[in-house]
Amino acid sequence: MHNPLLVSAPPESLESYRQQKFAMGLSLMVGFLMLVGKTYAYVLTDSAAILSDAAESVVHVFAVSFAAFSLWLSMKPADYSHPYGHEKISFFSAGMEGMMIVIAALYIIYEAVEKWQAGIPVQNLSVGTLYVAGAAAINAALGGYLVWQGKRTRSLILIANGKHVLTDSWTSFGVIVGLLLVIWTGWKPFDPLCAVFVALNILWSGGKLIRQSVGGLMDEGDPMIERKLRDTLDAETEKRGLWYHELKYRQSGTSVWVEFHLLFPKGELLEDAHWKATEIEAALEASLPTPVNVISHLEPREDHDKVHHEVKSVSEN
Repeated sequence: MHNPLLVSAPPESLESYRQQKFAMGLSLMVGFLMLVGKTYAYVLTDSAAILSDAAESVVHVFAVSFAAFSLWLSMKPADYSHPYGHEKISFFSAGMEGMMIVIAALYIIYEAVEKWQAGIPVQNLSVGTLYVAGAAAINAALGGYLVWQGKRTRSLILIANGKHVLTDSWTSFGVIVGLLLVIWTGWKPFDPLCAVFVALNILWSGGKLIRQSVGGLMDEGDPMIERKLRDTLDAETEKRGLWYHELKYRQSGTSVWVEFHLLFPKGELLEDAHWKATEIEAALEASLPTPVNVISHLEPREDHDKVHHEVKSVSEN
């Protein structure tokens, strides 16, 4: 059965959506399995470190569920109420995931302190360590796959989710180190200390995701993108004897929107100007690895400042 939201999408977008949907479904399924396994390991051991790992998996399940919805919405075509489409939901998704990671980290720190004060009643650590080690290996493979697939399909949602899963795997490896130290030394405070260390690590990861989300929603510039665009425009306008100014761009999540003014010599025929502008737009679209939407404004170089000033004066009066 076809998704009605994607009827008007080109074939490559449909294939990209299917690949992203499969990756997201795989992430959600594995997340549930990891949550069950880690929760069982926590019940067996009563370890604060394993609790921190299980809490991270709870966040993962909720975050992937929201990310799956965001992926579906981001592929919805532009409509009357959203003429630029719905891709910006990608930044909301990354921000939501970051917020949930931060909340989980604070909860982990609280529980670690509580268990330390309660006497650290850990048990069955060897079995619990094996469960956590298995979860770490699976999450490392899954996270690598999600980031790879996200870069291949240019999906911020998948990349953010993949980085979260990789963070989860590093969390598990940190927990393993803490549990082994308890087993080898018999000093139980290693368990809550490890939990706090893990919490601080994922707190940093969550903060970076929130920062990325805010930057995207505020249309923050990207030096790499600007350099690519300017290099292309410099080369394309120079060989055609043209000029440009007012270059602006913004990222929408899965694509980049670019606009600029293209200046022509006085007397240039409209047909010729349009043809040259179209060629330059095509060069810009090919300059970046992500989909690019280009809008150019054509104007004569001579007296263009004077014309803009006069039109502005008339409109103000």
